[in-house]
Parts: sequence; C-alpha cells; structure tokens
Amino acid sequence: MSELFDRVDALVASRSPLPPPAERKRLRAAHGLTLDEVAAALDVRRATVSGWESGKTEPRPPERDAYARLLNKLAELYPAESNSAAPAQGTAVPPPAPQARPVSTGPASEPAAMTVSENTQPRLAVNAAAPAAVSRPAATARPFSASRRPAARRAVPANTPQDGVDPRFVNGPLAVVDVGVDGQVLAYCVGGLVLDVPAKSLAGLVEWTLKGAKLGQPKLSGPGKNADPLIVLTEAALERYGLPVRFTDEERLAGRLTEGHKVARQLARQEWKLTKRGFGPWARIYRPAQGSQRACVQLCIPSWDALDTRHWAHAAQLPPAELARLLGTYASRVMTPRGSTAVTGLELMTALHPPTRAGAPDEDGKRTSEHNPGSLGKDPVDLTDWPSCEVPDGHPVLGDLPRFYVRGPGEKLFEEAYDWARPLTDDECMRPNLVGIDVNMAFAAGANGLLVGLAQAPTHVKTPVFDPKLPGSWLVDLSHVDLSRVKSGKEWVKLDGELLPSPFTPKGERPLGPAWYATPTVAYAQELGYDVTPTEAWVRYDNGRYLDGWYNRLRDAYIETMADLGVSADLPPQEFLAAMDGYRQHDPDLAIVVSAIKATVKGGLGKLRERPRGEGWKPGEPWRALARPTWRPDIRAAIISRTRINMHRKIVKHAAFTGQYPVAILSDCAVYAADGESPLDFLPYREGKPLPGGFKLGVNPGLVKHEGTQSVLWGEGVREQFNAPELNLARYIKDGAVTDQDSGE
Repeated sequence: MSELFDRVDALVASRSPLPPPAERKRLRAAHGLTLDEVAAALDVRRATVSGWESGKTEPRPPERDAYARLLNKLAELYPAESNSAAPAQGTAVPPPAPQARPVSTGPASEPAAMTVSENTQPRLAVNAAAPAAVSRPAATARPFSASRRPAARRAVPANTPQDGVDPRFVNGPLAVVDVGVDGQVLAYCVGGLVLDVPAKSLAGLVEWTLKGAKLGQPKLSGPGKNADPLIVLTEAALERYGLPVRFTDEERLAGRLTEGHKVARQLARQEWKLTKRGFGPWARIYRPAQGSQRACVQLCIPSWDALDTRHWAHAAQLPPAELARLLGTYASRVMTPRGSTAVTGLELMTALHPPTRAGAPDEDGKRTSEHNPGSLGKDPVDLTDWPSCEVPDGHPVLGDLPRFYVRGPGEKLFEEAYDWARPLTDDECMRPNLVGIDVNMAFAAGANGLLVGLAQAPTHVKTPVFDPKLPGSWLVDLSHVDLSRVKSGKEWVKLDGELLPSPFTPKGERPLGPAWYATPTVAYAQELGYDVTPTEAWVRYDNGRYLDGWYNRLRDAYIETMADLGVSADLPPQEFLAAMDGYRQHDPDLAIVVSAIKATVKGGLGKLRERPRGEGWKPGEPWRALARPTWRPDIRAAIISRTRINMHRKIVKHAAFTGQYPVAILSDCAVYAADGESPLDFLPYREGKPLPGGFKLGVNPGLVKHEGTQSVLWGEGVREQFNAPELNLARYIKDGAVTDQDSGE
C-alpha cells in the first residue's frame, strides 16, 4: 500500500504549481541565491535552472516538486510588492497596467486568464482567487491543453532584453480572434492572455493590431525584419467582420475571395493593400513602408483551409485558446507562420540570412543597402544563366526542345530520394518479421553543414578536376563503381552487391553511362574508393553553409518539442523505443507541432524548386516562383543527394558488420528482415553503444526510430496479391494497410 501511496504522491508532484518564469528569477535573487546554488540543491545543471527561469523549459518530476517547494518558501519570505496593494475583484487601479478578467478556458481550479482592453492606458482588475499580479500578467503559466502540458514559451533572440520580452511585442507573436458568448470580440494570445477587441470592421481590426495589440516577434538575425503580427480568424469572427465562413466553388478554385467583395472594397477605401495572392487563407494586408516603419498584418483563416490537415491535423477545430497556444509554440520555436508550412520553411531561410544589410555611412552619414554576405542576394538568378541540366521541364531555357521531349540522365540532373525494393532471399523468408526504421528529420540532417552556391550564377567548366568541396553539377560516368567491393573507412570490404541499391540513382539501379550528379553523389563515389573523371560541370565558386542556421533552428524546435512529449535526447535505446511508443497520445495537441516542424523542413526544401501552379502557364514561359532568389533547384538537389548518400553509407556500414541488407528503402525509411519485432533485434548494439557510422536509435536528426513491424508472410502476401515481386514494402510498413491505388492497380 505504501508503494501505491508513493505513486500517487509522485503523480501529484508532477503537477506542482509554479509561478511565472520572471517571478522564479525574482524570488531566487531576493534571497541572494545563485544559479549554481539552486542547481546544486536540486542536483541539476546550472543551464537547467536558467532555462526554467527564462521560460525555455519546464521542470519535470522529481525535480519539479522540489523546485516548487523552494519557490513557495521563498514566496513566503519575499512576497511580490503588488500583494499588499492587490485590489479585490473588479477594482480598478491607475494605468498603465492592463485590465484583467476571468475567462473559462480551463478547469475551475486554474488561475483566471488575463483580458486586456484596447485603451492606450489600459486598466487592471484582479480576480481575488488569482495569484498576485506582476508587471506582465500574460506570463502566468497555463497547461498547453486543459489538463496537460505547460504553456507555450517564447524564444529569446540574441537582441532582446534579458527577461526575453520585447516591449513592442509583449503580447506575443499572434492572436486568435473569436466572438465571446456576450458578443464581445476577444483576441486569445499565448500564455493565457485574452485581449478585448474594439474593432467594428476588418480594417479597424488591422489598425488595432498594429497600434494597440502589441503583437509581433523580434527578428531572427541582425539585418532582418521583425515578424508581422498574425491574426487567426475563427468562424464567428469571420461572420462578425462580414467574411464568408466557407469559400464558394469559384473562390475555392481561385484560392481567394473575389476582388469585388465588400470587405476587400472597405480595405481599399482605407488605403490598405493586398499582396498578389489576394484575400486568401493566408492574406497579407499592408500599406507601403515609410522608411523602416512597416504596417503589415498577416491573416490566417482556418475554415478556408489555411491549416492543412496533413500537417496541422485537427488544429483548425481547436478552441481559440488552445489554437493560440499551439500556434504560439510553433511561432516561438520556428517563426511566426507566413503561410503554409512550405512557405514558412522557405521564409525561415530568408529571415536567418536576409539578402541585404545596412552599409557603412557615407560622408553625409547616410547608410544605403548592400549585399549581405552569406545570403542568396535580393535578385534571382537570371533565367538565361541557369544550366539546362539543373532546371525542371518547361523552364524557359528549354524552350527550344521539341514538345514532349524526354531528357535522359546525360541531360538532366535527377537527384531524388530513394524508392527501391528487391525480392527477399531464402534466408530472409525464413525470418518472421520485417522491421522498418525511419531517419529523424533526414532532409534537415542532409542540409546540415552542406556547402551550397550563394548569390552568383554558376560557372561552366569543361573537363574539370573534381573537387568534393565545390558545390555544383557534374557530368560523369559512375557505371564502373562496383558495390561488391568498396572502401569502408580505410579498409576495402566485400559485400553482396546484388542486395544493395546503387547510391547514384533513386530507383537503386546501376547507372549505364554518363549522367549529371550533385557534388555529394560524386564525392561518395570517391569515398567508396573509385576514381571519377567529369567531362563537364557547372560549379559555384561563391558558396557557403547557407542552411546551417536553418537546420539548427528546426533541430532545436524538434528536439525541444519532443522533450515536452517525454522523448528526450539522452534516453538509452530501450527507453527511447518505449517513449516513442504512443508519444502522440501523451499530448495530441503538442504532437501537432512536431508534425508541423517536419512539414516545414520538407515543404521548405520543396519550395526551392517550385513548379508552375496553374495561372495559365504554358511550357517555355516563366512562372512566378522563378522571380525569387530562393528558387534554387541546385540546392534542393544537393540536399536530396546528401540525404540519399547518408542513408547508403549507413546501410553499407551495417552490411559490412552484420551481413544484413535492406529489403526496401523509401526516402528515409529502411526495412530489414529480423527475428524479432524491435529494431534492437537487428541493430548491432554492444553494451548500449551502436555501430560507429551505422544506424543509431535516438531523437536527434539523422538518428533513427522504429517505423513499424509487419510479418514476412504479410509482405510476401501483399506482393503476391498485386503480382509485384518488388513492391516497396517500406511504404506500408507502418500500419500494413495497402490499397489498390497505392499499389498502382
């Protein structure tokens, strides 16, 4: 019975209430304690306590209970200065503090959320049952969902004050605007803050957002721009401001409201403008900038399918407060959404490496804009400067090709992810299971440390000497590479080349002659121990590690969110597999953020080679995406090349050590025949340590997780059913579901 009581006590301790991060720091400082002293007392690292005080992380059991006990004792010794003067509920105190009132967004036992009026000098009224007010009431901690995770925490860019709050954006990056039961328009912000919205029209809402809401996000790099505030409109808010809850068939086809809609006319009368994409699910409403002063508000309209269910799941159906916390978490860890996850992924690259910066002052002290080193520049690559091998079909430089002409490997750079499978061997058929492993954030890992061309156009070189550190596209014959004898490290090893896919083609077929490849592919042929002699190349002497910051931000966002879901980066293999089993059920709302982060990676890379999207386009004509400096199919090709090579390097290491070969690979998922149902039944761990250079279980990008397990009988049955001996089983290993459409029937 005592053990049962201990478990109950531990469960209660896991939800020990904590004051806001700023109050934690105040209490520690009031008692003269250092971070090192608190860390030593709680048996944690100094950086851990610092993270608790900045709001970057939240303590978890068993440290949470001890930390809460410490803060409660300090709060008794050093009460907040406002405690003695805290008015009763509904009592007004002089400005400038905001007005507060309770809203029913959580359990009755939780502190009331804050509501702020639009007034320039707002007022404050405190619920008598709520904790004492502090200078920034919105920072009170609330669960991420009504009964689970902590509230979203703001990122702390290097150029913000020590408390992590920019006074211009004190209410967070975004707000979800809804209509309350009393008819009042409310704006739900991160941290439980709720603002009263006085605007009677959409134009008024835009004005209020810019002048009174204090929404936005600090820039992510020195030469960059602060993020524009994001307003999410619920269905009730759409009706209030005269907008349709759903698109008509015509509007859905166009992806926007008709230009003559009354709300669009109202905006035009007040000199507000819309971007070229018009009033759609992700509308941008702005006035031309005056000097450095921007006037722009982004709208997100979930009922117009702004939040794609493939990436945001059920987010559009969440209550306003929950949706604000979900989007706020994504905004603080990635950036304020600028559109779809793909658009945001591309915008994040630019936000971290703006194309221009302020130059040195001239004789009159004036500064002018100049190129920002390390960026892609502000001008796109000229259409005529693109190598024909790097552009997709239909590009203007291919305008002279006959219609329906199909370019071969010697004319087109074709770097794509793996889609390869083979029949099972007799030995593999005797094993009971097929086990799939999936590489975490594989394409993000492929971008890390990758050298890519920057602002200048490529240089054409005949009979070049291959340089693995020079990004570009190379025409070279790799058909002589024999996978049955390759170098692994400094030693030559013998493998069964018939059971391995070629690293040089997406389908795993051995190349038949010269073909165009990105630098990582050609470099891998050298790594395997073979000579390469390119006959032609387009190389980029102006290059750099443009994507490192992008990778680091998305990696940190992914790891931090997975840690909130109970999957930390330091778990041993068995515990990692257990934590990953059902982690989405740990907090379904927060799990949506994980999906959105992954989609930001893949979608952002896809945007680097965006194809025409209708609009009356015809082959040989330019399309809109070509006008962006970030239209860079060469960068996309290099990332995919490196990702595919990373996968092949691991399967070669694994095969050389264990004699096991994959039976199918789909992009970042590999399937092996195994005697057990777990990856640990075929991954060669020794004393808890993985094979160097091989597959390693873990949450970090580049490490692997369990994708799914099915029986060998299932795999052979599916292939027999569809008469497809090489049907790619990696596509269905997760849940085993196969449809006629999936199989190509």
